Amino acid sequence: MSSAQTQPALLDDLLPHCRQALEAAERFRGAAREAVAALVRRDDGRIDAGRLEANQYAAHGFSWLATYVEALAQILGWAERLESDGRLGELERLILQLVFGEYLAQLSGGIAMSQGEVVRPADLGIELAEVEALQTPAVAALAAGGNTAQARARLAALIADAAASGQFGNLDLDETMALVREQFRRFAEDAVVPAAHKWHLADDYIPMAVIDQMAELGVFGLTVPEEFGGLGMGKMAMCVVSEEL
Repeated sequence: MSSAQTQPALLDDLLPHCRQALEAAERFRGAAREAVAALVRRDDGRIDAGRLEANQYAAHGFSWLATYVEALAQILGWAERLESDGRLGELERLILQLVFGEYLAQLSGGIAMSQGEVVRPADLGIELAEVEALQTPAVAALAAGGNTAQARARLAALIADAAASGQFGNLDLDETMALVREQFRRFAEDAVVPAAHKWHLADDYIPMAVIDQMAELGVFGLTVPEEFGGLGMGKMAMCVVSEEL
């Protein structure tokens, strides 16, 4: 049996490695910000519209890079909260590891903004020394051993085992968000799932009757402040509802 076949799915000391890697990624984001800022700002420090237009690929790429790093921070925060409550299981650890492995590899190797657009550090004006500084031991370990075939296969097996319960890992939702999730899951199962494939095959629009039901549930005003007639529930609610629908 080859070493690849016997490689464990989960890395040792995963959370400490992720914390150390995040710190390196945040320093890299700072270097990227300064590099792109040098391309688009005037001598007085303000953004120059013409320079921004000329360097829009770099500016767009930086927005992706910054989003990747923030995603790493948020998913690590999720995992750390679960661990402190004794609720961080193998499935959740694998999700954390796979995300860190993939995103860290893309930060230095190239972020796929679309099928035909890959932004690399050089496109943002990042110096080679900053790319090399990103490759700390923790980053290198996660980029090389985080998103492996073994880890993906193990996660898929765990998801399959959990499919009957409809629970994709521990979401760390508070009571309100859990209730919102359950409400929209019931709605989706009753009003969407039975007909969705038929709509797709016929290339139909979603029927207005279903849209009206969604409106009655408050879908279109979830993040609108209450003083303007919305529910004022914030972006977390929008993510939960969007995922269910």
